[in-house]
Order: sequence, then C-alpha cells, then structure tokens
Amino acid sequence: MAMNQIKGHNIYIGGIFSLKNKAALARADISHVLSVLRLSQTEQLETFAPYQHLSIDVDDVEDDNLLEHFPSAIKFIQSGLDGGGGVLVHCAMGKSRSATICIAYLLHRQPGALTPESALALIRESRPLCEPNPGFMQQLELYHKMGCPDDVTDHPMYKRWLYQRDVEESVACGRAPELKSVRFEDEQPLPSQTATGPTLEIRCRKCRTKLATSPFIIPHEEEKQNTAKSSATAECGHVFLHPLTWMRPSLFPTADEAEDIPGATYGAHPDDAPLSGRLTCPNAVCGSNVGKFAWQGLRCSCGGWVVPAIGLTKARVDIAKQVSLAPRANPAIRLPPGMRAPDANSSGRGNL
Repeated sequence: MAMNQIKGHNIYIGGIFSLKNKAALARADISHVLSVLRLSQTEQLETFAPYQHLSIDVDDVEDDNLLEHFPSAIKFIQSGLDGGGGVLVHCAMGKSRSATICIAYLLHRQPGALTPESALALIRESRPLCEPNPGFMQQLELYHKMGCPDDVTDHPMYKRWLYQRDVEESVACGRAPELKSVRFEDEQPLPSQTATGPTLEIRCRKCRTKLATSPFIIPHEEEKQNTAKSSATAECGHVFLHPLTWMRPSLFPTADEAEDIPGATYGAHPDDAPLSGRLTCPNAVCGSNVGKFAWQGLRCSCGGWVVPAIGLTKARVDIAKQVSLAPRANPAIRLPPGMRAPDANSSGRGNL
C-alpha cells in the first residue's frame, strides 16, 4: 500500500515510499506532509521542498514519548486542511507512528464521540494494516482521559505520567528515582473548585496526625487469584498514596545532608535513596511506623499489583469519612508541629 485516505477527511496515511509516487500526491492535492520518523537533513531538503513539512523525530518503540508531540501535529494537520489542501501523515511503514498521530487528530476533533479504539477502527477501514504499538495506544488512552487538550505538557495527568516513567526507568537500573523527578502531589496547584462531597481522612492511629485525604489516594484494581492458597476476596491491607511532602525523610533520607554539602548533586550516587523501606509518622514526637514504600512495586493483599507502591498500613492508621469540606478548605496535607511555620491565627491547640 502506498497511501490511503482516512474516511471523511482529506488526510492520507502512508509509509516513506508513498513520497515517491508524485502522481498520487498530485491527485490528492497534498500540500502538507507530516513525517513521524527520524530523517536526515539532506532527506528533508530534497524530498519535502515542494510541501509544507513538519518532522517529528521518534522511533517506533513503546517507551518513546509521542504524546508530547500531539498538539503540534494536530495544529499542523489542521492548518493544511484549513488551507484547502490534502495532508499526508507518514512514518516508515504507515502502520504505527503515523496511525497514532491520525488517531490523536480524530480524538481532538471528536473527543466525546470517539475513543482510541473506535478511531483506530475508522482508520483501518481504509488502511487495515494500521496498528500502533502498545505504548502508543496507552499514550492515546491518556490523551483521551485528559480531554484531548491543546497543551499537554502542563496537564497534571501528563506530569504524573512523566514521573511514573522516570520511576520505571530508575527501577529498571536497580535504583530509586532522583528526588528532583518525584512529583509530590500536595505541592501541586489545587483544582479551581474544591470537592464538597464525602471525603476520606487518614490519621496516624497513635498520635492522630493527619496523613492523607481522598485526593491523594490511588485506587487499584483487585487481581483475581487462581491459586488455592490465595483468596480473591482478601481485603486490601494498605491504602496506597501518591508521594506527599511529609514522606520525603523516609523516601530520601540523605537528601538534606547532600544539600548541605557545597556543590553536591543529590541523585549522583546509586546509594542516595533506598528502593524500599518504611514510612514513619511525620510527627517528630510520634515517629511510629505507619506504612512502607517500594519503588519497584508490591502486591497488595487483595492480589492487585501497585507500581510504585507507597502505602499506609490500615492496622496503623484510622480512616474516617468526613461529611463535607468547607468551600475554601484546602485538602492538602499540613505538616505537624515543628515542621511548619507558626500560624498567627492559631491557638496551637488540637495540633496533635
């Protein structure tokens, strides 16, 4: 197959050899060419001189970040269509990378009507061989969940995805992630509207220090157990959380020491932070063990696998449902006494 038109759109998808069929390009009135592969400078100057051209340098591998290029690719495609010409989106074979970009465009145009799977099915009506690799399909799923925004790099879901990728890469090398790459959720901007429905509040059972609230809890799917020794109905023994600032001394015990050394770069040595360990209550007077973490992941008692795993042990915390939050309430976690600046409006009572 040289190139095929996507049904209902003046967009064509093909491989690198489709550029050699000048007659077909002329019949399709191609004015814009989007290349989703690595090209040499010489190739770009010679082959694409007659066209408006955009090149996205990615390989067809699952861990390449194609998601960050969706907005620029969509804008380029739309500019070609608005100009009245045809747009060719190509990669090496017209199978994975080019199909991913075309799916992203279709999702952006109809985010409520299409899913990555249905958009792929639409493209396959004219080009059956299209099949984005699993990593690209996951990126399309994330883009769809984000609402197909015009800017992805500042979206919280995208930043969390980058953080998880950094963790996976570090763990693959047998190391904990660097402090600078960890996303502490309670340091991020709050949503414009605070939830007013029921919310969970988790406190240390020993000293009553608040540890987490609903926005920072990570739900995980229960995994079915087929072995006779395991129970599929076992209750989760932990509540898994996103990283929070009070966890920093447990996750990165030597970080502060490194910062005190002139010229020191934390994360430069493989032993800077442990891959796994305990979480201790941030109240210095208490300091009890409230959970554990494992950057490489761990299996919950319910059977579900969580990566990375930062969990509070249910037997060591109290979980209560709060009826509502005040309209201006901030669900972020406040540090215990001794770890935060004094509040001029507080009497100091009820901190523990």
